[in-house]
Amino acid sequence: MIELPSKVEGKHFDLYKLEQKLKPMGYTVGGNWEYDHGYFDYEIDDKVGYQFVRLPFKSIDGQLDARNCTVELGRPFILSHKYQRGLDDHAETGTFSGTLNQFSEPVDSDASIPDEFIDRGKGIVDRLEAILIT
Repeated sequence: MIELPSKVEGKHFDLYKLEQKLKPMGYTVGGNWEYDHGYFDYEIDDKVGYQFVRLPFKSIDGQLDARNCTVELGRPFILSHKYQRGLDDHAETGTFSGTLNQFSEPVDSDASIPDEFIDRGKGIVDRLEAILIT
C-alpha cells in the first residue's frame, strides 16, 4: 500500500452526488463497505494481480445506505493484490461451500507496486482533485 496525499482528504460530500461524479471517471464502490465506511476503487491494472487507487470514505451523518448521507473522504492510496492462478488450494468442500469458496486466495495481499503504477496513481488522484475541488 502506498498512500497518496491529496487535497480531497477531509472534504465532505453527499454520497449520492459523489457517486455521480466518480462513476463516469471509472470508479466503482468497493466490495468492502460497511454501513459507516467504504471505498471507491479505480482499477489501474489487472495483468499481474490487481492494482487500484482506493479512496476511503466514512459517514459523518447516518448510514451509507440512507438518503442524504454525507461522507468524509480519507487519504487515497494504491493497493496491489497478486492472486495465484487457478482454483484455491484450500477451497472448502461440501454441499454449498465448494461452490461458493472456489476462487483463489491472494498470494500477496499487499504486493509491491511498480513505479509506473505509482505514477499512474498520482495522475488519477490529480484528476480526482480537479473534478472534486473546484
